[in-house]
Amino acid sequence: MRTLSRELAALWRGRSLAWLLARRDLATRHAAAAGGIAWAYVQPLLVVAAYYLLFDVVFSMRVGDAGGRGKPAGQFLIVGALAWMAFSDALSRGMNSLLEAGSLLQKNALPAVLFPARAVLSSGIVYLPLFVVVACIYAATHGLPLAVAAVVPLLLMQLVLSFILGYLLAILAAALRDTVQIVTFFLSVGIFLSPVLFPLSMFPEAWRWVLWLNPMTPLVVGYQAILLDAQWPPLLCWVVPLAWIAGAAALVDLVLARCSEQLVDWL
Repeated sequence: MRTLSRELAALWRGRSLAWLLARRDLATRHAAAAGGIAWAYVQPLLVVAAYYLLFDVVFSMRVGDAGGRGKPAGQFLIVGALAWMAFSDALSRGMNSLLEAGSLLQKNALPAVLFPARAVLSSGIVYLPLFVVVACIYAATHGLPLAVAAVVPLLLMQLVLSFILGYLLAILAAALRDTVQIVTFFLSVGIFLSPVLFPLSMFPEAWRWVLWLNPMTPLVVGYQAILLDAQWPPLLCWVVPLAWIAGAAALVDLVLARCSEQLVDWL
């Protein structure tokens, strides 16, 4: 993975610039609004509040075990939905990052890797603090168990996975614009093919492998184990994301080795 290693080395050298670009990108998106960057947090917070109010307060619904012994539906949905929103937002922004920075890359000899990193970081600035706050609230209901510490490496794996996949999709989108429409469709239906809206145990066991093809399934299962059951995530929740990261990294290296010289021309 020599090509990807060089890209990551360039990103490390320009880490301060990537961080600056991420904060500026987030500020620019809300520059015309009186509320400024606070609006970036409003949408996910409203979704979280709506899930809790509708499913836990109004309907008092439960998911999982029969006989009313399952978990409160709103609390269950919040864990998976917030993780999915973070992944979907980071992936979408990462995929479009090179297309949006095309004119800048054509005029300046900047490493292309800076822009997917900027997109994923700007998304992380919004969603990571929200998820940490929600995790602390959930963990407090279990007496702050040791398992809550596992949230940090899971979030880091999700951030790395979003960056690698976002960079791969950004290159593919530069080569073929249809990539954006295809990935947007899969992101819209992907939430139904992961245990976000239902427990993994409710899905037919014979077809459960389909859910594990979704890169967010092991992470969502891990978050649910920690925040809903106060348990350490099972081994698959660590192995599968690492396999996704390794596989996506190998694809990025292969694609960059073949088309890095033509990338700016595609933009």
